[in-house]
Amino acid sequence: MKRDLPRTASPAVSAGASRGGLVRDLSAVAAAALLVLAAVLIGTRIQDRYGTLRVAWPPLVGDWMPHTGPGTPAALAVASAVVAYGPSLAARLSWRPLLCTAWGVSLAWTWSLALVDGWSRGVAERLTTRHEYLQVIDRFQDIPAALRGFAGHILIGAPDNWPAHVAGHPPGATLTFVLLDRTGLGGGGWAGAFVITAGTTAVAAILIAVRRLADEPFARRAAPFLALAPGAVWVGTSADGFFTAVTAWAVALLALAVTGHRPAWTGFGSGLLFGLTMYLSYGLTLFAVVGAAVLLLGTRRLRPLPYVAAGFLVVPAVFTALGFDWWEAYRLLVTRYYQGAGGVRPYGYWVWANLACTVLVVGPATVAGLRRAGGVAAGVRRLPPRAAAPRTALLVVSALLALLIADLSGMSKAETERIWLPFAFWLLPACAFLPGPRGWLAGQAVLALLLNHLVLTGW
Repeated sequence: MKRDLPRTASPAVSAGASRGGLVRDLSAVAAAALLVLAAVLIGTRIQDRYGTLRVAWPPLVGDWMPHTGPGTPAALAVASAVVAYGPSLAARLSWRPLLCTAWGVSLAWTWSLALVDGWSRGVAERLTTRHEYLQVIDRFQDIPAALRGFAGHILIGAPDNWPAHVAGHPPGATLTFVLLDRTGLGGGGWAGAFVITAGTTAVAAILIAVRRLADEPFARRAAPFLALAPGAVWVGTSADGFFTAVTAWAVALLALAVTGHRPAWTGFGSGLLFGLTMYLSYGLTLFAVVGAAVLLLGTRRLRPLPYVAAGFLVVPAVFTALGFDWWEAYRLLVTRYYQGAGGVRPYGYWVWANLACTVLVVGPATVAGLRRAGGVAAGVRRLPPRAAAPRTALLVVSALLALLIADLSGMSKAETERIWLPFAFWLLPACAFLPGPRGWLAGQAVLALLLNHLVLTGW
């Protein structure tokens, strides 16, 4: 039977480019579009009638507000350039310039999308609203004292209870902005610029991991899709964009370690960042699933483990020594979650509407790519054990599994367009399975541009 491969694809790619393959891709995209439409229509009716969803434009946090802004021309220019030249440049550039170019394009794309809403509304004010981290900077004048007393302000009924995002995360998230302020980069503008600059480096980290664990052609084909990710709408500007970068580099360093690249240093660095993720967001503990997949794919998976473990213990040891009890804080957070919107928002809607949010974050190309990756994973026994396709598929599927666990937990009801950014970006390498990348890239760009220009998003 003729294999379903694009002419420019690596022989490792097991998903196809035949007309039947394209029809199945478009069918998957149509099903995802129907899921989004159902989430919008059903969610709007529930919100209008009962007000229990606590979002103005279900399933997203945002308001219907068609608008343009100073970032509009730049966003159109970046999207057009990537669609026209991205695939050929990704194939032609040498590796290190490709990494820098992908990061630069992602940076330009994210900044331009953020500036569609203008400097103040799109960047400088995003992290200063009443729920955000910058509201409590002055309460961390004495950092050890603030950490010792952190758990005492989590519950809604507690005196001087923390704003929602501060209470909803371990203090590492807030301390990021406290330390930024201490270095002289205080205020919403610097905070927004930091999140965008750091967050977009996730693109380079993911490419490094895919290259080490699968192969370079797969990473090259994924590069334009990572640079032009629809999720950039929320990377600029939510703190979860920064979290995305930290987790991406943790995985990338682990990939380097388990494939024999300076395992002591990269293993320790990976462990250090994995430890940090636990103190940025409780939900990021699910990156253990992705980490396990990386270990499984590694050729020298045991050698770096002592270094990873040593690095991992550093951040928890520091926070514990300073008086912060992670487990106690998480227990109190669960209570607060159900005291607030988490106790009102219906699980029966969000358990599937969250997935509609994810479709909007990753775009139609990723939906089609995931269909192909699933086919590769299902037929993995028929492929060579070191083939790049099943290795890429396993990495992508591990991120999808972590996301699904988060969904079923019931601790992510709404706002997942930002909360799940760290997981969603690891789904984008599935686009490497797709033939005809320019058409799919155009679909990704159109989705992001429509979202950013029609909806005034919450982040």
